[in-house]
Amino acid sequence: MLQVKNLTLHHLMDLKEIIKDLSFTVNPGEKVAIIGEEGNGKSTLLKWILEDKSIESYIQAEGELINQFSRTVYLPQSLPQEYMEYTVDQYFFSQADAMDIDYQMLYQLVGKLGFDADRLTSSQTLGSLSGGEKIKVQLLKALSTDPDLLLLDEPSNDLDLDTVKWLEHFIKSTPLTIIFISHDESLLAATATKVIQIELLRHKTVPVATVSKLSYKEYIEQKEARYEHQSQVANKQREEHQKQMEKYRQVESSVHHAQGTISRQDPAGGRLLKKKMHVVKSMGRRFEREKESFEDTPLKADAILVKFSNTKSLPTNKTIIHLEDESVKLGDKVLAHSLNLLVKSPQKIGIIGQNGVGKSTLLKQLWAELNQRTDIAAGYMPQNYAEYLRMDETPVGFLSETGDSEERTQVMTYLGSMRFTTNEMHHPIQSLSGGQQAKLLLLKIDLSGQNVLLLDEPTRNFSPLSQPELRKLFKNFEGSIVTISHDRMFLKEVCDHVYEMKNDGLIRVEIE
Repeated sequence: MLQVKNLTLHHLMDLKEIIKDLSFTVNPGEKVAIIGEEGNGKSTLLKWILEDKSIESYIQAEGELINQFSRTVYLPQSLPQEYMEYTVDQYFFSQADAMDIDYQMLYQLVGKLGFDADRLTSSQTLGSLSGGEKIKVQLLKALSTDPDLLLLDEPSNDLDLDTVKWLEHFIKSTPLTIIFISHDESLLAATATKVIQIELLRHKTVPVATVSKLSYKEYIEQKEARYEHQSQVANKQREEHQKQMEKYRQVESSVHHAQGTISRQDPAGGRLLKKKMHVVKSMGRRFEREKESFEDTPLKADAILVKFSNTKSLPTNKTIIHLEDESVKLGDKVLAHSLNLLVKSPQKIGIIGQNGVGKSTLLKQLWAELNQRTDIAAGYMPQNYAEYLRMDETPVGFLSETGDSEERTQVMTYLGSMRFTTNEMHHPIQSLSGGQQAKLLLLKIDLSGQNVLLLDEPTRNFSPLSQPELRKLFKNFEGSIVTISHDRMFLKEVCDHVYEMKNDGLIRVEIE
């Protein structure tokens, strides 16, 4: 069993509370999902449970941790930088903690994760692996040490669909206790038996943590039902108030008119009208006081708030991409060949495939070509945002085209509507969370009127609660999209066609 009691986490830089008074219990075998927008302290919470001393440099923690599990293993969002120069062989066999690995279990897991067993002893550096392969080697090592508590931070990021399905089955069927962070709705719906949501509610300055013993699906259904009920109550109160105020204004106008027309020869009637106006004014003040106690109109903390309203129009059936027997290379190595693909506006195309087959490299090649064309306005969302964003620039500077004061004011207004604080607008982009950086890219698409989008895992940094809105946003996008994704719901709802990329071509597939 694991217990967290009255946990409060403060940022040392500004003493801002990111989690306050959080308590929960994790029982053996439970699969606990932590959800919430980027920057809300989810990863820090996992590190605190791990008792990772590195967070002490930027976090002050108050609270009690009772961890009765015998071996806790943590899988971070990304492979730590110090491992990038390790070879795969060194990572599994030459480190001091290699003695903890059950090698029989390791070789059993290799096949299940679709990782070539011969590569375990290869001299390839971890830094040269694809994003999904980096996740796989970390998973292999973590699971081979026979833990009883797993802490997983976005474990499905960059995994190919087959491995995501394996991960989903593993989490669901393993007797291990797992606490995990994820944005993947399908994974959450299939696996989570308890949910912890960290969110910043309206009129609150500190994020609120909700602990639910429901499954993810039941939790979301309950949350949506509460949202709909609160919306209906709030709307009804305001409708009734508006009707009352219309009647009030009619009565007030009538009395005011009567006061202006009454004869001076009728002082008694004038006094009655004055009393009546006093009663009317008192009624108006009562209506306004009642308004103060109305139910708040609920706001979704995870709302995207982008509409793509500036998309430049494209002629129907305009050829956007036409690949004929193309190859994808990484240096001198050919990753894939015989690639054929025809994309015409306003088609939306999804690309899946095993890790390392060259999907991201293909997208980069397409971006290099499309970015030079003047007949379209191309946009790009890479896996690594630093490839596109100027990380030392501010959000205002990045989104401004001319730099004049009127445009900057408009940009700041737009950023404010996306819930960027004034400080965040003027701090370097590198200081923003992954989710905020992703929102910046969406804003750039909208403000620039981009009509052809190349998206590499576009859902990866958005909260699961914002995923339905994100899917709707891209589904209704009036231009063309070519996207790499392992998000099954995104592929099914957004894409007209999905192709699996193999070493020898692109094959049309259906997503289950």
